[in-house]
This record gives sequence, structure tokens and C-alpha cells, in this order.
Amino acid sequence: MKNTPHSDESHVQKHKFFESFSSWVTKATGSPAAFLMALAVVLVWAISGPFFHYSETWQLVINTGTTIITFLMVFVIQKAQNKDSVSIQLKLNELIAATKGASNRLVGVETLDQDELDILCKHYETLAELTRKASDLRKSHSIEEAYKDTKDKLKAEEGATPEAI
Repeated sequence: MKNTPHSDESHVQKHKFFESFSSWVTKATGSPAAFLMALAVVLVWAISGPFFHYSETWQLVINTGTTIITFLMVFVIQKAQNKDSVSIQLKLNELIAATKGASNRLVGVETLDQDELDILCKHYETLAELTRKASDLRKSHSIEEAYKDTKDKLKAEEGATPEAI
């Protein structure tokens, strides 16, 4: 079946509805009122236990209800987290792109595979250790500048040779 303009518009509307709905649910369920309401439901359920002789049906009510709510909340919360993650990544990319001296190699780092991320992480751990030895974290700007500055600092402070670094 071909995508008609009408079906594309319908898809966009459904997507926007789910996005709005997930944002609303995430905010609502993270509120003190939602917590108090959930606590009240659990208390009512617990207090009602003697009236139902703590039957299997009584237990099944809370188990089924919490399982269904948890299952649905996983998808809603994941949608909200995905949106937040992309927003934060875009903000960080903007900061990298706008900062003179920052390494633009890190723009789009989220597309790297785990092995590539591990290599970068190890590089930054080494760089952080070298910079810690130099005792001034604020002077590092880019990978290249930080490495050169760290070598220079260590050489000046400790009399170390570049080969030792």
C-alpha cells in the first residue's frame, strides 16, 4: 500500500499524540500527588486483606494491577528518556561546535560502537590522569591541546622528559 499524504499526516498526528501523552504521564507520575495516590491504593488494598481473608484473588488484584501499570510505564518512560537523551546530546554538540579549540571529533560520538567508545574512554582516562598530575584541569580545551599542555606542564613541573610522558 502506498503512503498517501493522508496516511503520513495520520502517522505524524499519532506520533505527536504519543509524545505529548508520554510527557504528560511522566510528569504526572513523578509528582508527589501520584506517589500519595499509589500509597493510598496500597494501603486500601492492605487494609482490605482481612475482609477478603487474604485470598489468592485479593493478592492477584494488586499483583495484576501493578504488573500492568509497570509494563505500560516502561514504554512511556523510555519514550521520555529517549527524547531527553537526544535533546541533551544536541545541546552538547552545540557547545562543542561553538567552543573554539574544542575537538569536533566528539560531535556525533553517540553513533560510535561500543569498542570505539571504549577506546575514547580509555584515551580520556589517560588524559585525565595526566592532567591531574599537572594539577590544573581548567586549562585543557581539546584532546590535542590538553595532551600537548599536559606534556608541557609535566615537563616544567617535574622535569620529566616527553618520552616519560
